[in-house]
Amino acid sequence: MQKPAVTVIGLGPMGHPIAANLLAAGRTVAVWNRTPSRADDLVAAGALRARTLSEAAAPAILSVLPDVHQLQTLLSAEVRRAWSNAGARLVVLSTTGPEAVRGLAADLAPDGITVVDAPVSGGVAGARAATLSIMVGGTEEDVLAVRGILESIGSTVLHLGPLGSGATAKLCNQIVVAGTLASLGEALGLARRSGLDIESLLTVLRGGLANSEVLAQKQENLLARDYPLGGSTDNQVKDLQYARAAGDTVGLPARMIPVLLDLYEDTVDADRGQQDHSSVQELFLDR
Repeated sequence: MQKPAVTVIGLGPMGHPIAANLLAAGRTVAVWNRTPSRADDLVAAGALRARTLSEAAAPAILSVLPDVHQLQTLLSAEVRRAWSNAGARLVVLSTTGPEAVRGLAADLAPDGITVVDAPVSGGVAGARAATLSIMVGGTEEDVLAVRGILESIGSTVLHLGPLGSGATAKLCNQIVVAGTLASLGEALGLARRSGLDIESLLTVLRGGLANSEVLAQKQENLLARDYPLGGSTDNQVKDLQYARAAGDTVGLPARMIPVLLDLYEDTVDADRGQQDHSSVQELFLDR
């Protein structure tokens, strides 16, 4: 197998377009996914298929799995040796907690594998358009080594500080996203019950201070009450749990996080965990 310059692990709604954009940027890209068929079109476009995570060894390895825990279960001694021999830098695009990513780095340090945390925001639309906002934590040397790769998939790439800084910034982002979606759901619940035309209301919201990228990307879901993935409600709960833990660590007198966590846990309990997180609006609508 030809040696890749960068590998993408995890070809879900975000990982697949990220790999496609790296290919479009002219990079030698390997891809790995637990379900190999997810990579078929990428391989047809020129990607290298890594049959194992050992074959996925590359100087830069992007993990787009939901969390670091899924990755850690796959890191056998054989995989670690292969990645170490490739001089790998592991770039974690997952939304996780700062302690989790620092724990991963400590685990991999004896193998000579360094870690950069680089969670992304912008949703599936941003991943497809290569306009993601990327929040980066790590050493100057490690971040500089992978910056060009990140600039191929995002329009905003900002180094925020040492390892874990990117994870913390993404949790801040997720509080805002979760709060905006819940507010939109409650607002549209009020509008529907009051007999307002929902499309007209959304037009008004888009024209004023209530406009947001969240509204732009999720308005069709909210209108149609149809919730294809995007970001799952299960993952939104996971992100808010990490945000709660991070807040507890620094003594944040959190008011919003507990309320939001209750709302999204209720949405999961309503069998919407694998629907888009905009399905939180169903809590405010007639069944």
